[in-house]
Amino acid sequence: MKTGKFITLEGGEGVGKSTNLQFIQQYLQTQGVDVCLTREPGGTPLAERIRNLLLDHDQESMTPQAELLLVFAARAQHLHHFILPRLRQGQWVLCDRFTDATYAYQGAGRQMDSASIAWLENTVQADLRPDLTVLLDAPVAVGMQRAQKRGELDRFETERSDFFERVRNSYLQQAQAHPQRYRVVDASQPLAAVQAQIALILDTLLQAQ
Repeated sequence: MKTGKFITLEGGEGVGKSTNLQFIQQYLQTQGVDVCLTREPGGTPLAERIRNLLLDHDQESMTPQAELLLVFAARAQHLHHFILPRLRQGQWVLCDRFTDATYAYQGAGRQMDSASIAWLENTVQADLRPDLTVLLDAPVAVGMQRAQKRGELDRFETERSDFFERVRNSYLQQAQAHPQRYRVVDASQPLAAVQAQIALILDTLLQAQ
């Protein structure tokens, strides 16, 4: 049974996840929380190798089914070797994307059957779900403009805009379906405003301790 808190940060391309992950980690640490940072796909040596396969656009053409199974293979390793041990020790785990991203990218983006994703979710995770999911939301055009400024794009970032519209819509639908754990932040705002809103969300979680 987990005792630490499990927080996930979700969002499409260019919404500022990397910057705000560091902010969340530092904010929690200033409040005396023992928190560790990780990411998906990835988080362990083997899962990071799978991540490289998933993001490398020079690989042979990958079927949606292979992509989905690789995502959950990495997640199984990540859960067993990183996330669950730390939660059981009382640490808080802050993760850059988790299974909600699978519903958004493979489910909506690749237009795969959500029932297959749900079966894998239950098989790999059992009853583990995040305590809090912060969704950084911005119009696709805004996010892609920011992402293109970062340099070379990975295999997902080179998808067409309609792919990312489906991803964004899926995230917003998931937020509506799970209001008890989702908090949506307008990531098109100036960074200071985004982080002020995130701080209020974290304060609420801390006060509920």
